Amino acid sequence: MSLLKSSTYAINKKNKANGLDLLADINDKTIATAFFDPQYRGVLDKLKYGNEGQARGKARCELTQMDEDTIVNFIKEIDRVLKDSGHLFLWVDKFHLCQGTLSWITDTKLNLVDMIVWDKGKIGMGYRTRRKSEYLIVFQKSPVKAKACWTDHAIPDVWEEKTPKTHPHSKPVELQRRLIAATTVDGDVVLDPASGGYSVFEACKALGRDFIGGDIEYGED
Repeated sequence: MSLLKSSTYAINKKNKANGLDLLADINDKTIATAFFDPQYRGVLDKLKYGNEGQARGKARCELTQMDEDTIVNFIKEIDRVLKDSGHLFLWVDKFHLCQGTLSWITDTKLNLVDMIVWDKGKIGMGYRTRRKSEYLIVFQKSPVKAKACWTDHAIPDVWEEKTPKTHPHSKPVELQRRLIAATTVDGDVVLDPASGGYSVFEACKALGRDFIGGDIEYGED
């Protein structure tokens, strides 16, 4: 089965696309591994500074925000296009981690199997405590199994990596490269439907994996 239903989008390209439109063009069970970094207000709503949108957090504020229903729709579509036993790596902040994300996977075949703490190696914004970490929740589509589906057993669950600020939500390329290498083989396709700074694409290029992804603001025509 081909990956895409039409010629609207292309692999190994920074597609300028609404992520849900991109997902709708992908055939069922064609994706080995997916990453999703939903753009939500989260921490901005919790940390009220009074200068939001002026200096601190300005770039983050200017991005299009996703509500909970939109996030759920993304996850349902990701579940549809994932192969059986494929992985979804979901980025969240500490507030969503505490409040829980399991309601987001209701009516899917996704199962919570692990979590990684990303230590950014530098201090960020905060009112009570200063943020230095983000969280990567690991889901696997049924059937849950590790043998042959996860081949690198030396990845620590606390990962330190500094990243250049190329996007308001820059993510660690080397961590994502290790995870892609652990959960895919040559010929597999990796998905990132809300690509942002395209760090997943960079990780795929380093490994020679095919990538499908897009971003409505940072994609290229």
